[in-house]
Amino acid sequence: MSKQQDGDLGEQTGCEFLRKQGYKILERNFRIKGGEIDIVAREGKVLVFVEVKTRWSHEYGPPVESMTGWKIRSLLKTAKFYIQKINWGEKEYRLDFVGVDFAADTVSPKIELIKNITG
Repeated sequence: MSKQQDGDLGEQTGCEFLRKQGYKILERNFRIKGGEIDIVAREGKVLVFVEVKTRWSHEYGPPVESMTGWKIRSLLKTAKFYIQKINWGEKEYRLDFVGVDFAADTVSPKIELIKNITG
């Protein structure tokens, strides 16, 4: 599988998982120059920007280790652009993380959800 196919499978798995958790998926792969949000969703009245990271091995560490300070700042910049685009105003939003880990089981991945990754 290509890196793009890996990412697409991880994002699809992440979307299915989030739907089961009660999230409503609004958009996937929102892009601006210099940034991308994998999934834009709502959980109740909260707008949620979700970063999905898929791993097939732990050669570069588990999925959550990809969430560096630089990555979080980039995601927040893109999220703020989206918020302005849709006139979200001062309503609540947050950044969540979904790790899809196929390293131990390529059929049933371990899925980790971290809400409000920014703290």
